[in-house]
Amino acid sequence: MKKFKILIPVYNDWPSVFQLLKNIDTEVEKLNGEFSILIVNDGSTEKIEKDERSYKNIKSVEIMNMKKNQGHTRSNATGIRYLSEKKDFDYLIIMDGDGEDRPEEIQLLVNKILNNKGTSVVARRVKRSEGIIFSILYNVHKIITLIFTGENMNFGHFTCLAKNDVIKISTEAGLWCNYSGTLKKTIKKLENIPCIRGNRYVQPSKMSFTNLVIHSFSILAIFKYKVLLRSILFFLILFLFFPNPNTVVLQLMLILFTSIVFAISRRESKKGLDNSTNEIENVININTNRL
Repeated sequence: MKKFKILIPVYNDWPSVFQLLKNIDTEVEKLNGEFSILIVNDGSTEKIEKDERSYKNIKSVEIMNMKKNQGHTRSNATGIRYLSEKKDFDYLIIMDGDGEDRPEEIQLLVNKILNNKGTSVVARRVKRSEGIIFSILYNVHKIITLIFTGENMNFGHFTCLAKNDVIKISTEAGLWCNYSGTLKKTIKKLENIPCIRGNRYVQPSKMSFTNLVIHSFSILAIFKYKVLLRSILFFLILFLFFPNPNTVVLQLMLILFTSIVFAISRRESKKGLDNSTNEIENVININTNRL
């Protein structure tokens, strides 16, 4: 029987996480596998409620408490690093804890990866639950990313990775900056399943427009040298074939754009990733059925 770890980062959204765990417990009953959960508590200030901790089909539910808040991306990176070094598993599922990554689709991920042994699987978004403005901005982000990197970034954190791929990305400095970009860059072959963005269980999105922009640039930052080369090419095309004052603005925008990408790329940190497990306060098991 294959062993699956499910990694879930959380910051002050415990009602959503416990609802998600109940739904996961129901869904994995149908699957032939051993499922365990690792929740990365990213320095939450809200107390954890002491109920709803008994699960029939999940082997263990552990909470890894961090010493301080470090953000969603770095919580995932810390969890990946910890599991790659400490835990026995065959596959790792990464998902958000708010309900947008639907537990019903865990079955699709599991079936896909078991039918394509050794090949990791990403959840490709075919339908989103956000409003029209977000959808437009998201599509603009995808187009810009495709133009400047040549990569079609149509997935987020919801993925199922083979252990060998977990080990590969666990040493990549880019993981400290952006998960999906690092996965796309490091793992050349990825299978995919179609998925629908679910509705949040409890809290509205905490992602501000500024953070969305930073997230978009952080993906570009993983491919910064591709961005640089393509920006130079576009700059030369404008300079050689469209020599007029109006193109100066576009050239300046290209310079600014590339500068921001390289500035965001400074968020990459091999040292931060290597030392990430030193920031773990403790790891506790909360599944009372397994104590």
